[in-house]
Amino acid sequence: MQHSQTHLRTRPISAGHLRAFEAVARHLNFRAAAEEMALTQSAVSRQIQALEEEVGVSLFLRHTRAVELTSAGGLLLMAVSQSLPRIDGAVRQIRQSAGRRSVALTTFASFASMWLIPRLEQFQRDNPEIDIRIDASDSAVDLDVADVDLALRYGPMASMPANSVRMFGEQLTPVVSPWLLKSGPAIVKPADVAQCALIEAGDAHHTHLQWLSWRRWFDEHGLSKLQPKRWLYFNYAYQMVQAALTGQGVVLARLPLVAESLANGDLIEPLPKLRMDSPMAYWLIVGPRSAQRPEIRAFCEWLLQQSKVTRQTIGEVPDPDTVDNLD
Repeated sequence: MQHSQTHLRTRPISAGHLRAFEAVARHLNFRAAAEEMALTQSAVSRQIQALEEEVGVSLFLRHTRAVELTSAGGLLLMAVSQSLPRIDGAVRQIRQSAGRRSVALTTFASFASMWLIPRLEQFQRDNPEIDIRIDASDSAVDLDVADVDLALRYGPMASMPANSVRMFGEQLTPVVSPWLLKSGPAIVKPADVAQCALIEAGDAHHTHLQWLSWRRWFDEHGLSKLQPKRWLYFNYAYQMVQAALTGQGVVLARLPLVAESLANGDLIEPLPKLRMDSPMAYWLIVGPRSAQRPEIRAFCEWLLQQSKVTRQTIGEVPDPDTVDNLD
């Protein structure tokens, strides 16, 4: 269907058929799109034909057993795939504001398990009318379009957006269960850790997290050739700390994530004077569509208060509240 210039519409197209277009373009199949939308295949086909009439050109090449996007269809898909999620997010926000108050946040799994969730009971007790939804994922979420209010992220300052609020930094330190420290060899100098199994991330040497590795800690203390009794590798920080808690070895832990375990004696820091600074920090980022909601402000205030407690617990000085730029 190729129309002359005289048939091209000049007014904006109606948006009603765009969902059918997006579904067909995603599946490249009218039947699959119809099943997803709970419509008949002929109904979807009519919507696409009507949209092509409005646009003025064919959006799909129809073959016997398949369809493919034309160049015009590909151009429209780029716009539609960005716009529909924004519209859906705005509608969800409107519906949400008319109903229950809630906070949806995204953060990585280890931080959720080791820092956020253990503290969350206090917020729920003080704010019983606010629902909390946590999306624990290592994938970054675009707060401009996602159905998420805020993100708690981990990284260097250079990788964070301008509106990020620094919660706290970190140091790395060897930690071990009291049981292993009592039953195993003494750890009084850096080389002594090699008498135990050493626990670390399996991909620490192949990612941007190389500064979390034991090898870097060895280099810092002049032990570049040191080899431990054996290695234990895990995917996530909370798995590594869990292995240490059960006496399976020594882990080079992120201090903010184990501060409570150290305070209550579940873990021991045998070499407290040999902490290693990390370029990483923990950040709060609030989505632009959520910042003014009262429940979001309340949750952020609570988060920042909890962050101040963590800074005090790990001995982070100076306090970020008193300086312009810690990093």
